[in-house]
Amino acid sequence: MTTVSLPAPPALTPLLARGALLSPFKRPHPDAGHPRVRLVLPRLRVDQARLTAYERVCGFGAGEDTLPVTYPHVLGFPLAMRLMSDRRFPLPLLGLVHTSIEITRHRPLPVAGCYELAVHVDRLAPHRRGTEATVVTEARDGGELVWESHSTYLARHRTAGAASSGAGTGDGVSLAGDPRTPLPVLDEWRLAADVGRRYGAASGDRNPIHLHPLTARLFGFPRAIAHGMWTAARCLAAHGTPEAVRVRAGFRAPVLLPGTVTFATDGTRFELRGPGDEGRLHVSGRVEPLD
Repeated sequence: MTTVSLPAPPALTPLLARGALLSPFKRPHPDAGHPRVRLVLPRLRVDQARLTAYERVCGFGAGEDTLPVTYPHVLGFPLAMRLMSDRRFPLPLLGLVHTSIEITRHRPLPVAGCYELAVHVDRLAPHRRGTEATVVTEARDGGELVWESHSTYLARHRTAGAASSGAGTGDGVSLAGDPRTPLPVLDEWRLAADVGRRYGAASGDRNPIHLHPLTARLFGFPRAIAHGMWTAARCLAAHGTPEAVRVRAGFRAPVLLPGTVTFATDGTRFELRGPGDEGRLHVSGRVEPLD
């Protein structure tokens, strides 16, 4: 695998535009080739203003000395978009669904730290609904691996019924426990229509399905939908995490904006559901301290 060092994070808007333009020409298949490149930002420092905006929209405590457990994903997102908008990446960016994420934080990351951030595409895998890609993000401090994540992204297309060999299932990651049996409800959240725009401004992810009902309808949604990573971050802000932790989240159904959801947890597992006793399951996850 070739390592490419970048002087600064790439601009997201041109990458999203390039990915959208190339999408009709992509031919997704689990045996297709993909970029064998590891993109690296060797000396990344956190923009305090953007971090504060992120903390506010996700519900994390502002002014903490360490980064929220999900924030390195945001820092690595421009690198992931550069890879997934590349001509050699076989999955179309338009319609690509973030199905799951697994985060391992080996120790807290100080806000004032200087980090090496690296992103690469690990593999493609068959999925019963199409083809799934796994993207790996790693953060190092002085050469020490301090944070890593594995995200799965699904491109839906006709298949011969192959089962998934990756972590995601298309309905979320397998997290043990019956998703039909709700966890104890801790809180109910009324989500404003502008959550997608606020998170997009803080994270840089301005996918049109999250920003406005009109642009969301172009992709088959009746209203704008919340970012999957916003739902995961909001749940983890409410749940809390140990300093050294492994977090898993599966994105099962979109959250329409505006809307109402319930947050539930048993102390280890967490869920985000629609309101009511039989509310639709949107997100399921686990929080486990590292040994």
